[in-house]
Parts: sequence; structure tokens; C-alpha cells
Amino acid sequence: MPSPNTAAENLKNSCSQAVYEVTEAELPIHCPLPGTSLWNSHPRVYIALDNATEAKCPYCGTLYKRVK
Repeated sequence: MPSPNTAAENLKNSCSQAVYEVTEAELPIHCPLPGTSLWNSHPRVYIALDNATEAKCPYCGTLYKRVK
């Protein structure tokens, strides 16, 4: 399993990562992330991390984990 990244890292291929760590300052978060090449991405979807510590993108399965 790849190591977690912050959401600001590796923006070019956000959907290729399995896990991202998201801080409170980065909320609300959406997938694909800003700066991602959109020609090969799925439609933007917001990831619900308000009341949860982790959630998956319904399109690509990327896991977003809320950290402090």
C-alpha cells in the first residue's frame, strides 16, 4: 500500500493515489484535486469528511483521511 500523501502533494495524478491525508484547513476537499489533468479524470465530486475521519471517492476509490 502506498504511503499517505497530503492533498497538496502529487496533484497531477490525484486519482492514481490510493490514500490522501487531509487537514481541516484543506476542507472542503474534492476529487479530482485542483491541478489534476482533467482530460483523463472523472467529474468533480466533493468528499464528505465533515463528520467522518475517512471517505472514498465514489468514482476512483481514492481514500481521503482527515488528520489533525
